Amino acid sequence: MTATLGAPPAAAPVTMASALNRALADALEADDRVLVFGEDVGTLGGVFRITDGLAARFGDRRVFDTPLAESGIVGTAIGMAMNGLLPVVEMQFDAFAYPAFEQVTSHLAKMRNRTRGAVGLPVVIRVPYGGGIGGVEHHCDSSEAYYTHTSGLRVVAPGTPGDAYDLLRAAIDCPDPVIFLEPKRRYWSKETTTLGAAPLPIDRAAVRRAGSDVTLIAYGGMLATALEAAEAAVEEGWDVEVVDLRTLAPFDDDTVAASVRRTGRAVVVHEAQRFGGYGAEVAARLTEQCFHHLAAPVLRVTGFDIPYPAPKLEEHHLPSVDRILDAVARLQWDDQVEPPRKGY
Repeated sequence: MTATLGAPPAAAPVTMASALNRALADALEADDRVLVFGEDVGTLGGVFRITDGLAARFGDRRVFDTPLAESGIVGTAIGMAMNGLLPVVEMQFDAFAYPAFEQVTSHLAKMRNRTRGAVGLPVVIRVPYGGGIGGVEHHCDSSEAYYTHTSGLRVVAPGTPGDAYDLLRAAIDCPDPVIFLEPKRRYWSKETTTLGAAPLPIDRAAVRRAGSDVTLIAYGGMLATALEAAEAAVEEGWDVEVVDLRTLAPFDDDTVAASVRRTGRAVVVHEAQRFGGYGAEVAARLTEQCFHHLAAPVLRVTGFDIPYPAPKLEEHHLPSVDRILDAVARLQWDDQVEPPRKGY
């Protein structure tokens, strides 16, 4: 069957990995100032093959490998951005980015403020983050709170393939530095979508599932788990709304608070440790903005306060559907009596 001339492209199944690859290719095609570089992103195509084929297509002057020196990678990107280029760099794994942290916090995040707006740094740092792949420490960290605490950075965490494309294109076009957190456990998840068809702005949250009883707030790798929990909650008679934050900084107070005011209850879900985690900021904001609408305290379902565990133990460390439903049950008390739960 031949497509109609001028008709919009049909939706098709796409993985997050292929959506990110397409976003990079489209950005390289659209603007000669875009460069992609990092450890093994050229010839190999990246550890997770996100940059597969880009060096062959665009040449090794625009997509290239670097030495194993994360601080040098980010420092080089800063210099390039100061001279009019649009660098997109990859930190091979989340915890590998820590050697570059001084460059990120002291220079990348502060340059616009330091120069009173005269010098912007449109740098995108792609960070494969989070667990769920059976990796060991240094390969499965959740470092979002470090970046969201650093003023001057935008922090983005897509949870779907379509959003991965839209948010990466928006991040590359953004005049501010962007930490782009890619949930590596979702690289091979599929979604039937049309890439770039109707993107939301980079700083907007999205209601992924409407509900009336409680708001589940998630992002990145935990979005799919939250949606699964919401479906399982139907058997309990609970109508759960799921909000995907998409962008962690700046925070979309309007969308999230509107949801919580409707439902009166909220649970924040993330992989990172609980103490000082990103969910604490979300809970504080909701308590301040929605206090008179809340029927119960804002709860958090998170990883434990330990270094990332060995692969055989990560299933116990990562928030699960059962743990999320347990939190929802705590919010559903009527006269301090917890409703019965089926099969959990």
